[in-house]
Amino acid sequence: MEGFKFIFWEAMKALSLALVALLASKAAGTLGAAAAPSAARSRLRLALYAAILALCGLGARAIGKDLAARFYYWASQDDLARSDVPRAYANALRAVELRPGTLGYWRALARSKFSQQQFQSMLEDRPAFEALSHGSLEEEDALRFAFADFFLAQYDRVIPVTAALIRENRFYAEPYVLQGSAYAAEGKYAEAERSFLDVLQMFPSQEDAVRGLAAVYFVSGKRAKALAVLGETEKFPFAPAARQRFRDLVTLYSQ
Repeated sequence: MEGFKFIFWEAMKALSLALVALLASKAAGTLGAAAAPSAARSRLRLALYAAILALCGLGARAIGKDLAARFYYWASQDDLARSDVPRAYANALRAVELRPGTLGYWRALARSKFSQQQFQSMLEDRPAFEALSHGSLEEEDALRFAFADFFLAQYDRVIPVTAALIRENRFYAEPYVLQGSAYAAEGKYAEAERSFLDVLQMFPSQEDAVRGLAAVYFVSGKRAKALAVLGETEKFPFAPAARQRFRDLVTLYSQ
């Protein structure tokens, strides 16, 4: 649907441009005929037609850049779906270069950079996101930047972001998990435990929170509690792959 709307509006732009050019050409001929005698009239017409042609060229160029940027963006999304991250990055970067004022293209670039672990480069793009979002990042963008800070071990920058996201939407699970992971990385196990417990009370089958809580208990010397957390997963629906990961942790923590 998004693609259909885009093509529709670009087609409307092209048709409008052609109609305006036609009307302007007719008007230029009329103005030229009424304004001056023969030689000057011809020069005036030529000047007006040249101006119309130049303006139409600029309009066509703008429409062409819109189309090219969108096609690069779509290609980037397809590349990411196929796990062809280098091509996804190249296409997203080209879309941003053509139309730097479109937030969606910056998001495609951020996703490709994240997949390539270009975390610092991604964080350097944050001012563009803030400018296009009028200073207030959307949840998806704020969380992705927080993950980048986490992977760069900038934990002090993670906590304020996750806390703000939780205040804005207490049913958004990912900020709790990231916050708990950041606290755990800082050695603040009580705070990490609270973050993981908070999300598990709402979403008891949140796998990352289960594994995070079990890990916090284990590294803080509470092996029995870690095993109990993993044992509790039998009460809730988890995918077979997740259950296998839990069994592997039980084996590890039991040693």
